Amino acid sequence: MVVGLGAAALTGCSTTKFRTYSGPPVTRIQVFKGQRRLQLLNGERLLKEYDFELGFAPAGHKAFEGDGRTPEGAYLINRRNPNSRYHLSLGISYPNRNDIAYARSHGLSPGGDIFIHGTPNPLSNEDDWTWGCIAVTNDEIEEIYAMVRDWTPIYIYP
Repeated sequence: MVVGLGAAALTGCSTTKFRTYSGPPVTRIQVFKGQRRLQLLNGERLLKEYDFELGFAPAGHKAFEGDGRTPEGAYLINRRNPNSRYHLSLGISYPNRNDIAYARSHGLSPGGDIFIHGTPNPLSNEDDWTWGCIAVTNDEIEEIYAMVRDWTPIYIYP
């Protein structure tokens, strides 16, 4: 759903997955796990909104490697992978110090490699299939990848 963006704000060539974006900067990402809604905002202004899939055990905050959960809380987009197995991906700064301390207090690893990414199979129709990541369509991750800069805050809510 496009809100307030001109048709020329996102452009790209049909032979590449890399698009350009010339609209307002994304200053915040909000993820509402229960509603399966990801929002890109400029201040309080909604720029784009997407549906998504989560891990195979979506309820609750990610605590340990392999638990199939997506973290909840405040993080940053801290890296990008143009060669992802899942088309394109943006890294989320999980785990933070608290996540690491909690997992270690239980003698376990907190895991890592949490991303917003596309799908390995563009025709996939599975529900909640990731290991804790946020999965959108390949077309959508191309838009998100173009719009979101590194160090953008991401807030993930239950």
